[in-house]
Amino acid sequence: MSVMFKEAQELVEAANKIVVIQAENPDGDSLGSALALEDILGDMDKQVSLYCPVDIPKYLRFAKGWDRVVSDLDTTADLAIIVDTAADVLMTKVLDTPGARHFLESRPVLVIDHHTTESNLSFDHTLLSQSVISATEMVYKLAKASDWSVNAQAAENLMVGLMSDSLGLTTPSVTAESFHIAGELTELGASISVIEDRRRQFMKKTPEILEYKGRLIDRIEYSLDGKLATIHIPWKEIQSYSDQYNPSMLVIDEMRLVEGVQVAIAVKTYPDGKLTGKIKANIPVAETIAGFFGGGGHNYAAGFRVYDSLETAMPEIINATKKALDNHES
Repeated sequence: MSVMFKEAQELVEAANKIVVIQAENPDGDSLGSALALEDILGDMDKQVSLYCPVDIPKYLRFAKGWDRVVSDLDTTADLAIIVDTAADVLMTKVLDTPGARHFLESRPVLVIDHHTTESNLSFDHTLLSQSVISATEMVYKLAKASDWSVNAQAAENLMVGLMSDSLGLTTPSVTAESFHIAGELTELGASISVIEDRRRQFMKKTPEILEYKGRLIDRIEYSLDGKLATIHIPWKEIQSYSDQYNPSMLVIDEMRLVEGVQVAIAVKTYPDGKLTGKIKANIPVAETIAGFFGGGGHNYAAGFRVYDSLETAMPEIINATKKALDNHES
């Protein structure tokens, strides 16, 4: 066993009460990782709670157990495990929670991530990370290295994250090992067809959401000779539609599939002046673009946050995308 896995194993096995933390942008990988850890550690007689500072989006509620994720951080835990991020900028809401920063600064913290950007968390932590396609893959590798049991429900949740971050094992980062792990999870009781059937049920849209999607499509803008597609989603629409469906997820993949488009960016604005960007790319530049704004992620999918006006930020986003595309082409 590597030193990295050994240290993570020792932290977990020494703790009795563990809180698993997702950042403020939960997705299929972070949720799958949290739920799988709940099952794996629960079978080890650990007391496990699941925390996220925002509600789990409806499109993710096909994952069994999502309703056990709470918005109250258990600061009595012996150990905190943060999944699917090692970026301070994505932990703002967590750190703004009363008592959360003191808790994270006074307890052991294990971070399980898979992004290639270096950790910049502002508190001491043990980082378990490799350049693999999902955080759930890291959770599974830790369980195997530590000889922890993975029951059928844990296997399903691990598969949820694996399929989510790899778009169904289709992204360029997928390797032969990814398929081996998917096969092992299937042997443990996960079923891709069952997961996909539930996911499709939750992906169904109301007529109102479909009409809103049409309006979003009408607002898509193209820059850099059609290589960049952008959409702006104001706070009023976030309030109106997020409970039913994540507005950016309605259109960003279709934006990326427009002929000539190499990068798609969905920009959301919030009343506190915060602006967030979700990036999907057809070439490996997403992380580079996000990096211009202190964000990070994968080569083909990344995100960032800034506190600026849309009028100021959009030219900077276009310029950052141009630099990333120019560097890639050269």
